[in-house]
Amino acid sequence: MAGENGGLEIRPMDQFEVKALFGGDVSWYTPTNVTLWMALTVVAASVLMIYGARGRALVPSRAQSAAEMTYGFIYNMVKDVAGHDAVRFFPHVFTLFMFVLFANLLGLIPFAFTTTSHIAVTAVLAFTVFLSVTALGFILNGTKFLGLFWVSSAPLALRPVLALIELISYFARPISHSIRLAGAMMAGHAVAKVFAGFAGALGAAFFVPVLAVTALYALELLVAVIQAYVFTILTCVYLKDALHPSH
Repeated sequence: MAGENGGLEIRPMDQFEVKALFGGDVSWYTPTNVTLWMALTVVAASVLMIYGARGRALVPSRAQSAAEMTYGFIYNMVKDVAGHDAVRFFPHVFTLFMFVLFANLLGLIPFAFTTTSHIAVTAVLAFTVFLSVTALGFILNGTKFLGLFWVSSAPLALRPVLALIELISYFARPISHSIRLAGAMMAGHAVAKVFAGFAGALGAAFFVPVLAVTALYALELLVAVIQAYVFTILTCVYLKDALHPSH
C-alpha cells in the first residue's frame, strides 16, 4: 500500500480492527465482525460434530473419522491429565477446545477475522476457566482447597514464602492463559500481512515474499492447532488442581 509520501505503507494491525457489520459506531449491542466470526465458529464446530456423528458407520467417512478422533483425543486428555473423576467435566473442556480450534482455523481464511487474536475474547475464555475451577475446588474440597498453596513437603520456614509465590502464580493463570493464545495468533497474522505487503511492492521479485507467506501460512496452521491444544491441556491441569488440591 502506498503512503501519503509515495513510500510503502503496510498496516498489519488493521486486520484486527473491530468494525460494525452494518456501519456506524461500535457499542456493546452492535453486531460486529467479531460476533459474526464467533457465530461462524460455533456453526462450523457444530456441523462437524453433528454431521460426523450422524452416520455411525462401521467404515467411517472422513467427517466421522475427524469427529471421532477429536472426541477421543480430548476425552483421553481429560482422563490422563485431570484423572478419571474429571471425565464428568469433559463436555465443557471439549467445547472449549472445539471453539478455540475452529476460531483459529477460520482465521486463516483470507479476509477472515481471527476472534482469538483479541484479548477480550481469550480473556473471557480464560477467566471462565479460572472462576469455574476455583469455585469447583471450594465446592468439592472446602477449605482443603487451600492446600494447593501450602507446600507441606518444604521446610516450615519456607512455607509462607512458597505459599505467597503459589498464590501469585495461581492468580496469574488467567492472564497467561489468555495472552498466550491471543499473542500467538496476532503475531502470526501480523507478520503474514507484512510479507504480503512486500509482495506487492517488489515487482518481478514478488515471489520471494510469496514463498515466505506460504511457509508462514503452513506454520500458522500448525500454531493454530497447537494453541488450541495448549489452551485445553492447561484447562485440564487447572481442573486437576481443583479436584486434587495437594502438593
